Amino acid sequence: MKLYSRGQLIFYGISGLSVVLLLLIGFGMLELPWLQNDTRMDIPIDAEIGKEAGKERSAEVETIEEPGFEPKISSDQQLRRVMNRDTTLTDYERNNIDVYQRYNHGVVNITTETLSLNWFLEPVPQEGGTGSGSIIDTRGYILTNYHVVKDAYKVFINLYDGTQYEGQVIGKDSENDLAVVKFDPGDKELVVIPFGDSSSLRVGQLILAIGNPFGYDRTLTSGIVSGLGRPVKTSRNLVIRGMIQTDASINPGNSGGPLLNTNGEMIGINTMIYSPSGGSVGIGFAVPVNTARRVVPQLIEYGKVRRGWIEMVPVQLEPSIVRYGDLSAKKGIMISKVTRGGNADQAGLRGGDQNNPVRYGRSIIYFGGDIIVEVDGMKIATLSDLFSALEDNEPEETVEVVVLRDGRRKPFQVELVERPSELEWD
Repeated sequence: MKLYSRGQLIFYGISGLSVVLLLLIGFGMLELPWLQNDTRMDIPIDAEIGKEAGKERSAEVETIEEPGFEPKISSDQQLRRVMNRDTTLTDYERNNIDVYQRYNHGVVNITTETLSLNWFLEPVPQEGGTGSGSIIDTRGYILTNYHVVKDAYKVFINLYDGTQYEGQVIGKDSENDLAVVKFDPGDKELVVIPFGDSSSLRVGQLILAIGNPFGYDRTLTSGIVSGLGRPVKTSRNLVIRGMIQTDASINPGNSGGPLLNTNGEMIGINTMIYSPSGGSVGIGFAVPVNTARRVVPQLIEYGKVRRGWIEMVPVQLEPSIVRYGDLSAKKGIMISKVTRGGNADQAGLRGGDQNNPVRYGRSIIYFGGDIIVEVDGMKIATLSDLFSALEDNEPEETVEVVVLRDGRRKPFQVELVERPSELEWD
């Protein structure tokens, strides 16, 4: 048995006690008052990252308002003050934030219900599509795309705060893919998105798009004007001319939303994308706002756009028709018939020989009539070209129509009539 001296016993005893004390302090089971720090700094805790860590301390701190404190300010003013103090933001970022803050409440989410037939051939409602729209008047007028509401049985307007209203389609323009929807806001104050001017756009100009892609409300994307004056064919085989091309991300659900300049003015209505995959690949198209300026008043007043027309039965030239008739022109619109006493007849345009009908497919056409090659300064090769040439002409306006007759070009002045809802052509 080993014997320890008195000094060794004291040394080992103190050492063991020290170890125990250190372990208690390390595990937080023992607090020493002289180790506590009473000079802690009040460091602001980030609202998101440090929310949990700051709960206990925030309960201990009381906010004391002393004389001389600034009065309460709005959230917009707070945001601008924060942006002005935040030197990490660029001018471009500050502008984007400001435009979004001012106008995102003017963008609505549009959902629709459509009708379908059940097994008993009874009409039943079903969920339709979704899209975006821009509030253009405090009375509740909304500008959107025609294809967003074209088959709608019911239309619902969803505002930024989650409130929903039932709307009514009051005007459609399929040729420009535009429509106007109206809802009753009551006493609710609405944010209106102002119209800009699309005639002054330049390729490379910065733009912003706000919409509801895939149901994500009021999403902001940015980009540039990638091209101007683009002709784009719609699903109805109509060509919308003068479209704005942009690389700002536009996805399903963005349709009908505004394309804005850096001042927050609407310069286009987001309409469609080119995408092999169905998602944005950086090629989107918007209807110029100047087109909307022209047609919206008519959509509100008449429910449609009143367009001019030439009273005739047109036939689009095709290779088989050109070969059969041994025609001098390979492209254009052949006048099969003119309405007797109509504007084409009065202007001197000539239809085909009514004594020699020719069956073409299911139609009867008459050869020998004038071939239209130009209308109102636009070259005409197809029916789509003819519609596009007359798209911005109203009834009673006069346009120049250039035809080929006996191999020679002849111009005629034609006063337009209103285009009928159902057109006759072969």
